Amino acid sequence: MKSEDSNSFYEQVYCVVRQIPEGKVCTYGLIAHKIGAPGAARMVGWAMNASHSMADIPAHRVVNRHGLLTGKAHFAHPELMQQLLENEGIVVIDNQVQDFEKHLWKP
Repeated sequence: MKSEDSNSFYEQVYCVVRQIPEGKVCTYGLIAHKIGAPGAARMVGWAMNASHSMADIPAHRVVNRHGLLTGKAHFAHPELMQQLLENEGIVVIDNQVQDFEKHLWKP
């Protein structure tokens, strides 16, 4: 993938992620599907890993398809992702969002 292609892909991902409401989570796969790239969940993850210096990207709201906090290692400290979700009223136990379907936002 050319650099300009990945920049465009990343911007599409960020556009969707900015729409995730407070108190909700979305999955890498749902985001990939929304931007017309089904099967590109891993690339969505790469975009999220690159977004942590961007204050307007709520990266903590993006989890895997089982509600696991698989991106937590890319935050300033590993507990930060869970803390941010809990600040929004989402219960996380053993790195997994509880009541996942209730909190899942489908773009």
